[in-house]
Amino acid sequence: MPKPRWGKPPATPRRGRWSTEEIARLRELYGHRTDASIGRELGRTAQAVRRTADSLYEGQELRTDPWTDQDLELLRECLGASDLTALCRVLARGQQEVQDKIAELAQLRRSRPFDLEEVALFKRIYGSRTDEDLAIVFGRPTADISALGTQLCLAKDKAFVRRKAGKKLASKMPRWAAEELDVLRELYPQTPNLEIAKRLGRSVKSVVSKAHALDLKKNSDRLREMGRQNVALRHQRSERS
Repeated sequence: MPKPRWGKPPATPRRGRWSTEEIARLRELYGHRTDASIGRELGRTAQAVRRTADSLYEGQELRTDPWTDQDLELLRECLGASDLTALCRVLARGQQEVQDKIAELAQLRRSRPFDLEEVALFKRIYGSRTDEDLAIVFGRPTADISALGTQLCLAKDKAFVRRKAGKKLASKMPRWAAEELDVLRELYPQTPNLEIAKRLGRSVKSVVSKAHALDLKKNSDRLREMGRQNVALRHQRSERS
């Protein structure tokens, strides 16, 4: 999936004509992220992103040819990341056809172990997708998605929850107690974040965020172990390609 690499956005949203670079970046991100998320990166309002996308895709010719493996991969990448209009546009296919293909993929879900590459992707996108969409993305039953999310101590992003609910969150996560902070300071340097999250009953994201706020660092042994895990993941990916 595309990773942000745009410069720091301005303090106030940009106005006026879009540059060639902005248009190119919009095309790259469109469908993979919400209009608001794209706008934050480009320093534009969500409304400006929507209007520009409408202009870019106006009169788009829709495809009717058979679906390819690349089409299905793109569908899984974008499913749930934005809205159906954007999904249809990046696929250049009609809404009913896309909905039919999603329903078809939903019928292919089955329980099976997640490999390292799938787990890495799962961690990256879990917070911004519904479990139902993730079930189609990974081809698993929704119960398996929920179970893995719980096992990995993951939580949905607050912005995602607000967007889905159409309102502000009713409550916030409990404040960190002094005893919890002591445990975090003791364990963080040498302990995997997942183990810390399970110990404290918090999400991994919450653990990482609080550790960053406290300027905590992993020690050299833990960093080497994380490096070995990343090498193993890259090796698995290379074997598949």
